[in-house]
Order: sequence, then structure tokens, then C-alpha cells
Amino acid sequence: MKHPPPPTRRQFLTATAATAGSMLLLGVSRKLHAAPSDGASTEHFFYRLGPAWPYIDSQRDNSAFGFGDGQIVLSEDSGKTWPHRAAFAEAENITFSCLLKNGNILFATRQQIFLSTDKLKSHRPIRVKDRDGSDYMPHTPVNPDHPGWYFHSLDGEHTWDVKGSEMLVWGNYCNVVGGPVPVNIYYSTDSGQTVKIAYSFGQNSRFQQKGAKPGTLLGDSKNPLICRHVHCVTYNPVENAFYACTGDIDRGEGKECHWLRGTYDAQADAWDWKVLLSVDSDSRFKSGGINFVDGKLYWISDANGPRVGPKHDRGIFTCAPADLANRDAHKLLFNPEFESANMLIQDGVMIASHCAPASTYANGIIYSPDMGKTWAQYDLKEFGPRSGCRFHRKNSDGWFRVDLRKRWIDFGEILFIKPKQ
Repeated sequence: MKHPPPPTRRQFLTATAATAGSMLLLGVSRKLHAAPSDGASTEHFFYRLGPAWPYIDSQRDNSAFGFGDGQIVLSEDSGKTWPHRAAFAEAENITFSCLLKNGNILFATRQQIFLSTDKLKSHRPIRVKDRDGSDYMPHTPVNPDHPGWYFHSLDGEHTWDVKGSEMLVWGNYCNVVGGPVPVNIYYSTDSGQTVKIAYSFGQNSRFQQKGAKPGTLLGDSKNPLICRHVHCVTYNPVENAFYACTGDIDRGEGKECHWLRGTYDAQADAWDWKVLLSVDSDSRFKSGGINFVDGKLYWISDANGPRVGPKHDRGIFTCAPADLANRDAHKLLFNPEFESANMLIQDGVMIASHCAPASTYANGIIYSPDMGKTWAQYDLKEFGPRSGCRFHRKNSDGWFRVDLRKRWIDFGEILFIKPKQ
């Protein structure tokens, strides 16, 4: 899938951002406040679009990685300048990137991962390793223009300090556009030098290539657990365990919404995964945005139909990890009333987004400055119908980075949000 050329629209939106928009604070309409040097603002945060070029795909501290016009680029001053550049013919097909603690850059196109260890002076392809140590080969697509998204993620944070070492773990959000692919959870323990599969989901008959040869179904033939894609993978340091949730719905082939808990044995380089629960689509457990703060579990619901009650089972919830399956132990912090699978928590700020096609907001942002004590919802409608996803932690200048996707998943713009507190 090609990213649409962005400059004219972004430049227009940036010029109009300071004067347009509206805010809903628990049902009360308020106007935005101008922020001369930061684009626009609400009562809680400043916000602005990313530059017309490059498309800033990821950030970490003062570093940012971007692409566009046949190039990959690196900034070391939070996107103010881009001194490190390299030609990359498949730049418009980049679907994933991650900046590692040691400065390595891992990035991926639709079917291939690459690693740079020298600030983009060079880069090389990385062959993913399967759980048995063999090379994991992407399938040959029936339609070469639709090879699928093997590495694209819906969440934005994928690295954690695990017992003193950095681990990179993520799952692919796929089978929406771009062609069918297998669904996997990937990991690296050596700053991207090797990437391996931590978990492979089964063969979902609803997401296979039309016209493929018999015996070429995508997915793990030995695993009965199927899903459409991974919504989120995150880490709880208190338990030394990873949690993952998937989507999407029961299409007659089995439930696709699951929560998994995985532990990693570094000495054996082995994973142990347990399925915590499997549910239908109208459930608080059809979710994303999993976060752990001081050992407590937080998540946001992506519940949709068909309804099993008078209302969808939606909201932002918290509980002790051991109480996940016990609904009576959940605390509802806020109900935005609309589907969402994206949320990030940092420094007491909780930030999430609406799924635009399912919301009355054009571009809904859900925000709490105080760990869920108070909440506001904003409609940044000047950017058009957009769904925020791939939330990145604040950079060195204090800005969160958010993908604004057209409708739900097609590439649009990059939004930066800076808390006022």
C-alpha cells in the first residue's frame, strides 16, 4: 500500500489548526485557546501536525525516524533537523519502525525488516527466525501488489527494560488492508540484530488469499487459536510478564478476541504463553491500549456489536492483573461511549482516541491529566475524520506522537500533543 502524498493537505491543516476545532468536557462545549508557537491548544494540551515532510514514523527521547520521497531519515533534535539520510526505494511502503536504546533503528516494509546500526549510513535486511530456529519466510502473494502487513503495529510502544536488558516485543495489526498475512508476535533481545517469533496464531480461513494453491494456508497449522490481528502487546515489570490482546469477532470459525499472558526464559530463549480468556466482540475484553502502572492493569475497550445487553460493554478499566477475568473486580474509570483500541499512560497522563468510523466525533481524543480522576474528550475535527493510533511516549521536548489514520487504518498525518501540566 502506498502512502498518499501529504504536503498540500498538511500545510493547509497546519495553517488552520490554531483557529478551528471544538472541545467537549463531560458534555460541556468550549472553544480552543490559541497557542502562537505550538499550533493550537485545548484546556489540557497543545497540539500540532507533523511536518509536510518527512512522515515521522517513530520517536524516542530526542531521536526521530521518518521517511518520504524515496528516503529514510533520522533526527537527533526531536525532528527540528534531519541530518542523517539514505536512499530507500521502498520508503513509501514502510509500515513499522522502532528506535532502540543503543541507537539502532529497526524498520520494516510490508514483508521485510531492516536494521541500521550507524545512523542510516548503512542498513541491512534481517531474516526473521521461527520458533524452531529456521528462517521465517514471508509467503508469495497471489497478488504481488497485496503482500500484506507482516510487521505493522496498532500500538506504538514496543521496548521495555526486562531484568536490566532491553526487549523489543510487538504483534502485527493486519488483515484489514494490503492483503492477508499470518498473525504473529515478534521479539528481539539484541537490539534488533535478530528478530524471532514469540507466538504464531492459527490458520483463520476468513483471512486467506483468494486463488492460493491448496496447502498454502497462512498461519500456524498446529495452533487452533485464531485471530484477525494483534491489538496490543505490553509488559508488566512487577510480574515480569507480557500481555497481549487480539481482535476481532466470531465469524463462525471461532472467537478472535483473546488475552494472552507470556513469560520469557532468557537462558533458554523460550516463551510460555497462556490464554487468559477468549470473548465475543461486544465485550470490554475486545480491547487494546494495555498499560501497567505500579503493577495495576489499565485498558480501553473496543467493544462493538452485536450487543448482548442494552449498551455495549465499553470503557476505560483498571484492576489487579490477577483479577482480569473477574468483572466484579474491575473499576470503570471513564466511558467514552465509542470504540477505541489505543491508549497510552505516561507521567500520570492518560491519552486515548476514538475509532472515527464508529464515533460521532470526527477525530476524538480522550484525555485525563491525573490518572483517571478527571476526564475530557476533544474533537480535533479540523483534521477531518481521523483515528489516532500508534501513540509514542513523549520526546525530549515533551510531545506525544500519534498517527492520524484516515477512517481507521489508511495513512494520513502525524499529530503531536504536549500536556500543559
